[in-house]
Amino acid sequence: MRLTLKIWRQENAQAKGAMVTYPIDNISPDMSFLEMMDVLNKELIEKGESPVAFDHDCREGICGMCSMFINGEAHGPDRNVTTCQLHMRKFKDGDTIHIEPFRAKAFPVIRDLVIDRSAFDRIQHAGGFISVNTSGNTQDANAIPISKHAADTAMDAAACIGCGACVATCKNSSAMLFVGAKVSQFALLPQGKVEAADRVQHMVDQMDLEGFGNCTNTGACEVECPKGISLENIARMNRELLKAKLF
Repeated sequence: MRLTLKIWRQENAQAKGAMVTYPIDNISPDMSFLEMMDVLNKELIEKGESPVAFDHDCREGICGMCSMFINGEAHGPDRNVTTCQLHMRKFKDGDTIHIEPFRAKAFPVIRDLVIDRSAFDRIQHAGGFISVNTSGNTQDANAIPISKHAADTAMDAAACIGCGACVATCKNSSAMLFVGAKVSQFALLPQGKVEAADRVQHMVDQMDLEGFGNCTNTGACEVECPKGISLENIARMNRELLKAKLF
């Protein structure tokens, strides 16, 4: 495959970035998108040019590091996959591919395609955990009855990998799908109910403090989410927040 890549290049957070065009050839349709980027970077290094900076780690669709905005879509044209799981067979010979970082005020660009998603970490630190007494008198979790529906729904919410595709896709750069998933995975289980009121208030307050926008109700976040996190989690978060403020 012969492709034309138009990639956002930005030296650092203060520099003014721009799209740069790179022709590339001999790309196998069986390559992953990141393998294609590796080929490009090898060519750039051999020419003495600076390689394109992009985040990656597990390359198995687990960590969410490989976030790229590809032809106007978070993680590219495939569905329920991360960028590292996207294969070049989704493109055609001769295609022009536009590659940009996720765009959001709360996700500042560090360099090229690398963004700072530490805002998600701060939201988690604000309440996305359970305070556990580890004195030796704790109850065995298997002894607490949990309905299969609650367990399955909590597991679906916990599948969120915090990649930020929901934020990048939303025209308001909302993080409500992410926060809704993190609130839901605890709110649905008995271990998380003790701190439920404080958790949802602290996480939502931190989300607003980070500068994320409000939900647009368009559902684009669910469509682009590589793990298919449901909009139901946003509704559950809103119910939990209303309950916490009223009671």
